[in-house]
Amino acid sequence: MMSNLFSIFDPSTNIMNISFNLISTLLGMLFLPYSFWLIPNRHYLIWNIILNKLHNEFKTLLKNNYFNGSTFIFISLFSFIMFNNFLGLFPYIFTSTSHLTLSLSISLPLWLAFMLYGWINNMQHMFTHMIPQGTPNILMPFMVLIETISNIIRPMTLAVRLTANMIAGHLLMTLLSSTGTSMSNYLIIMLILIQIILLILESAVAIIQSYVIAILSTLYSSEVN
Repeated sequence: MMSNLFSIFDPSTNIMNISFNLISTLLGMLFLPYSFWLIPNRHYLIWNIILNKLHNEFKTLLKNNYFNGSTFIFISLFSFIMFNNFLGLFPYIFTSTSHLTLSLSISLPLWLAFMLYGWINNMQHMFTHMIPQGTPNILMPFMVLIETISNIIRPMTLAVRLTANMIAGHLLMTLLSSTGTSMSNYLIIMLILIQIILLILESAVAIIQSYVIAILSTLYSSEVN
């Protein structure tokens, strides 16, 4: 039962032994036709308001480290993850963000870039950041060890947070839908209503998780300067 349950996350689209599942990560571009960027419309204005809000918030988090275009990478990260989270809610579309292959491919390069930039350009700041102000001398070695471990596991925590949240909702919806064949008509109607509520909640999770990943990445970037 468990192997069948988790098989919904298995890559299964192969043509000539080449996996085309991760190509679904690019499907978001198909929902934004060229006219979307040229002709202002209601959807464009709403999306533009969201991007402006994110730009202002990321700019505030970066503080003195902000320069023109520095928020673009985090806004792009938010958009990319959100599109892929939403695509996973559609039937027969591979949920790429439910795999550590994609989530680690996002978090690990970002973390490595932040760490390399910080240790090369601001080594003294990186050392002082390991020991909070006012730490007793006897606790300093332990604080260095704790801060080092927390920095090392950051990319894994970002990846696992995104993957686990995507998997949890999909598993719950799969479990509920698999029991519908043995229910009466009234229970099936209730099950459909529950599925609709879960779909709404999963849509909220898709937005929240992309926002959380973008915010945490911005905070990690501000710490190395």
